[in-house]
This record gives sequence, structure tokens and C-alpha cells, in this order.
Amino acid sequence: MSRSSHASKFAAPKRLPDGRLPLIGCNIDEITEFLAPHNVPSYRAKQIYHWIYQRGVTTFEAMSNVPKDLRASLDQEFSLARPEVARHQKSNDGTQKWLLKMPDGQLVEIVYIPEETRGTLCISSQVGCTLTCKFCHTGTQKLVRNLGAAEMLHQIMFARDMLDEWPKDGQPDRTLTNVVLMGMGEPLYNYENIRDAMRIAMDPDGLAISKRRITLSTSGVVPQIIQCGEELGLKLAVSLHAPNDALRSEIMPINNKYPINDLLNACAGYPDISEHNRVTFEYVMLDGVNDSIENAKELTQILKRLPSKVNIIPFNPWPGAEYTCTPMPRIKEFAKILERAGIPAPIRKTRGEDILAACGQLKTDSERAPR
Repeated sequence: MSRSSHASKFAAPKRLPDGRLPLIGCNIDEITEFLAPHNVPSYRAKQIYHWIYQRGVTTFEAMSNVPKDLRASLDQEFSLARPEVARHQKSNDGTQKWLLKMPDGQLVEIVYIPEETRGTLCISSQVGCTLTCKFCHTGTQKLVRNLGAAEMLHQIMFARDMLDEWPKDGQPDRTLTNVVLMGMGEPLYNYENIRDAMRIAMDPDGLAISKRRITLSTSGVVPQIIQCGEELGLKLAVSLHAPNDALRSEIMPINNKYPINDLLNACAGYPDISEHNRVTFEYVMLDGVNDSIENAKELTQILKRLPSKVNIIPFNPWPGAEYTCTPMPRIKEFAKILERAGIPAPIRKTRGEDILAACGQLKTDSERAPR
């Protein structure tokens, strides 16, 4: 299936069940266009944009400097409503996971990981996933549909709601500092919606999150890696997980379409890649599969062509998984081989494992037919 056919078949709903349009996800030009029939000054669009993305309001009534009759008209045509919470879980380590219910009833998971110097929000880009990576829990769930730009921004804005990080008297001391597109789905199979959402997220007058604090993780959709670099310039993370095509194709079928050499060439051409801004490669450690000394040496050889670092990820088990995690002594030995070759290889600390919120564990209960 072509990417355009994929985008059409799995498109996100444009309107809510009540017929209104979500105004979240709209940029300043779109809001200006929506206001045109109301014959109001153009600066009203900037006011509304500010209330939505800078103040986080959830009702038009809260927009105190917007005329009351305009607020009433907007409320009839548009919505600022957040998703419903279907389930909230908190890990023993402080990690939080929310299962959010979208207006059409579909469910997605987001995860907030607090750390001493930052807080990272992991958001989803699809309901389910079209890929079938064998080690990933989400990959066992069929793709239902893409998430729209509004629904991805909703995830960030919902987290700010829960963490009380909208300004009241001055700017808040934000604990949510980083966003990673590493949740359910392959972001680059939903690129146009990702692009529209992240442009608003990065806009200083929007959610004002620096592009250096947003990371997009992909399994290797080569054409859109290049496009994303040119149009957004987000930090790039690539799910690699194997040092050669035979092994990678076995555990990640997408490699049959975009083999490692093509993938690395796209990464090498990503904007601003340097020793100070390396491509991150994610590598999950599967016992007896991809974790040998030979695998480590082969990995150093294929990565020497570009500035890179490897996030070593101990496999996080999930019900029915056919793999087990590599023992920690071998994980450390694997990482040392990379480090000696000049490739930083931090071992990721598992977070939220007790609530199935760790890397590769996300999966909702919403396995429904596409709408």
C-alpha cells in the first residue's frame, strides 16, 4: 500500500461526533480563515490562538478579552474539549500512564517519565500500529487509524493539565520539558499530521517547545526521514535493533522495504548531524538473538560512517512475548564494545515496567475495525 493510500484508508476523523470541528490543531492562518465569516478584526485570531496554546483554556467562555457573542458563536462551531481519561496508572518509580479516549471512542496511551533534571512525555501517533516488529507489544495490535494533529497536541496539552503547567501568575516552572514521539504507531506513516502538530508545538506563540526537546523515533521510513529533517529538524531516533539486514528483517519486517544501508544514508543526510548532535539508534537487547559480541562488533562497523550514539534498551517483557532480556553482564559487555569504538552507548534505565509503560510495552484495548 502506498503512503498516500495508507493516509486515506486510516485517516483521522475531521469532525467530532456532534458535528463541531476541533480548534486545537489549527494554526493561526486556519483560525483566521474560520473567523472570516464573523467579520471580526484579524487580531482576534491571535488572541484565540494565545488562549488555546499559551493559556491552555478548555472553554471559549474563559477567553475574557474576546467578545461574548463571538465566544458563543465559536462554541457552536468548534470544540476545545480534551480527551476523556479511560484509565490512569502510576508506577512505583513515579512514571504515569494515561489511557485516553478520543471523541470517536478510540483509545491511545501516553506516558510521563519524571527525572531529576527533566520530565519526558511519550506520545502516540496512531491507534495501533501497521508494523509488526516481533519484540514490540504495540506491534501485536492492528492499526485502527492515524491520529490527527489535534489529537497529538491534545496529548501534550492534557499532560500540562494534569501537571498544572499552564501559566496563571507568570510562567510556571515546568516539569514537562521534553516530548518524544515514541508511543503507539510509526510517526512517519502519519507524517502530515505529525508535521502540522509539531509546528504548533514548536511555535514560540504556540506550545513553545524547542525542537531540540522533541525527538521523533522511527523504525526507518526512509523518504520521510529526509522530509522530516528538511521541514521540522526534530531530534532523530531510529529503531535499529540489529546490525545486518538478515537479522533486522527477521525481527523488523520494514527492513525488507528500507534496508539498513538506505536507512543509514538517510540518517547521514539529516540536517545538523554532528559530533554534538548525533543520531540516536535504539537497540533492544534480546537474549540469544541480537546480543552477541559479534553483533556488537558488526554494529560498530556499520555506524562508523556517521556521528551516532546507541541507546541500549533491556527488553521489557509483556504477556505472550517470545523473547527474554539479555542478562545484564552481557548487556554491559555489549555496551563497552561500542564505547571503545567511540560510540556512546548508555544503558537505558527501565521505567514504568510495573504498569506496562516501558519501551515496547504500550498496547490499548481498542482493537477495532478502522472507521
